[in-house]
Amino acid sequence: MQTPFSLRIFVADGDPDGLRIVDKSNWIGKALVFPRALLPQIKARPELAQTGVYLLLGPRPDGEGDMLYVGEGDPILPRLQDHQAKKDFWTRAIGFTTTTAGQLNKAHVQFLESRLIALARAAKRMPLDNANQPAEPSLSEADRADMEVFLGHMLGMLPVLGVHAFEQAPKAPAAKAGPVLTCKGKGVQATGYEASQGFVVRTGSQAVADTSPSMEHHVRGMWELRQELIGNGVLTLAGAFYVFTQDYPFSAPSTAAGVVLGRIANGRIEWKTAEGRTLKELQEAEAAQ
Repeated sequence: MQTPFSLRIFVADGDPDGLRIVDKSNWIGKALVFPRALLPQIKARPELAQTGVYLLLGPRPDGEGDMLYVGEGDPILPRLQDHQAKKDFWTRAIGFTTTTAGQLNKAHVQFLESRLIALARAAKRMPLDNANQPAEPSLSEADRADMEVFLGHMLGMLPVLGVHAFEQAPKAPAAKAGPVLTCKGKGVQATGYEASQGFVVRTGSQAVADTSPSMEHHVRGMWELRQELIGNGVLTLAGAFYVFTQDYPFSAPSTAAGVVLGRIANGRIEWKTAEGRTLKELQEAEAAQ
């Protein structure tokens, strides 16, 4: 069971889309969230003179979703200024430092950077602009434990800030939370379930090998997502169909059904219980209670 927590968001310049400073009770860290265009105005912030780890986010070159870069700086500001000059894609940044300067050192943030990149690669939720996987630095057992705790706070905070790149699919629900559903068609079968992240398709589920022309032309984003899942190994070819190599969360049941069936699909109709009840029927019955 997840532990409830609260965040405090300070809108430093009065603009909800401007600089936001986010902290959490009983944590030494804080996050600075800001648009790229604001970097020249906030470069004097004391947090940017600290050692920290940061994320750059922005649209992919093809316009289909966002991409991510993970970095560290000792201090952060020179690295951000370098990216301002050399990296085109990013439109917003999130920097993590501490409430008191000096609580993170170079090895600490190198460890956090390495762990974040590894988590993003494992989750396969968002393309990474990082070319390599940096090695973890040598840390004492105590420092490593402290940084895992720091990382845990970051990972809890990031989805609230709209970043889901590091999230693995949630575990299958207990029976009381909702049934596992099935989607069938064209000789393939997939199983999945509703979750807070959307709809999760389970490991071992099948997807058709070929997509319909209408999918590529009319729901290009879904088609691009399917190609991305093939490219990053979430879907691997196994004879006449693809197989999911890991549990994968989709934003909606229709997206999940479309990727499985290779066509435009209404997920609320395609996903069914073993008894044949559709997801739509389950949702309507639950709403009527």
